[in-house]
Amino acid sequence: MKTNSNTLYIQKLISEGEHIHQDFKFAISDARKIAKSLSAFANTEGGRLLVGVKDNGKIAGVRSEEEIYMVEAAATLYCRPEIELETHIYHIEGKDVLEVQINESTQKPIYALDENNHPWAYVRIKDENILANPIHLNIWKHDREEKKVIITYTQREQQVLTILKQQGALTLGQCSKLTRMNRKQISRLLADFIRFGLIEQYFEEHTFYFRLKDGE
Repeated sequence: MKTNSNTLYIQKLISEGEHIHQDFKFAISDARKIAKSLSAFANTEGGRLLVGVKDNGKIAGVRSEEEIYMVEAAATLYCRPEIELETHIYHIEGKDVLEVQINESTQKPIYALDENNHPWAYVRIKDENILANPIHLNIWKHDREEKKVIITYTQREQQVLTILKQQGALTLGQCSKLTRMNRKQISRLLADFIRFGLIEQYFEEHTFYFRLKDGE
């Protein structure tokens, strides 16, 4: 791994702050926690970690090569399937900053293993890593199997769209309750509606909501 001294490049990245494509890590002490970030970036639009940078943008520097090894361990040991990373070290202000680039995966979902080796998939929303919901999993499953979405407007489908039109926005639980469908059934249907462009999901106050897309 080569060491670069492109100060302007790193300073520009830091000036952007944390966002959907970028996360700062002051230090790495747990490879499993890093796996969550890798999962979130890989399942969304890709992004980068800047290791050795505090949340406020101040450069603290990578403390040891062990942190680099832990990032690699997160990608190979605690991500399922494994993901490939691109890493660069930049020598800035007498300190080293590690840039870890993660590409969007073509094999979604990428899972992160917890302390019990249970797999969890994450998505990146603004500057947070959020646990993926059943809708994400259904969308990824259909995309992976390359299934075509065919919407037939039976009474059940029309009922869901009518309820969303009346209510404005609903959580998954509310959709299940109002339609009297179990969570597995409504999750599949909402995923199909999203893929077909009829509804959208958005994240607000730590909760996913579903609503009709504008014009529907």
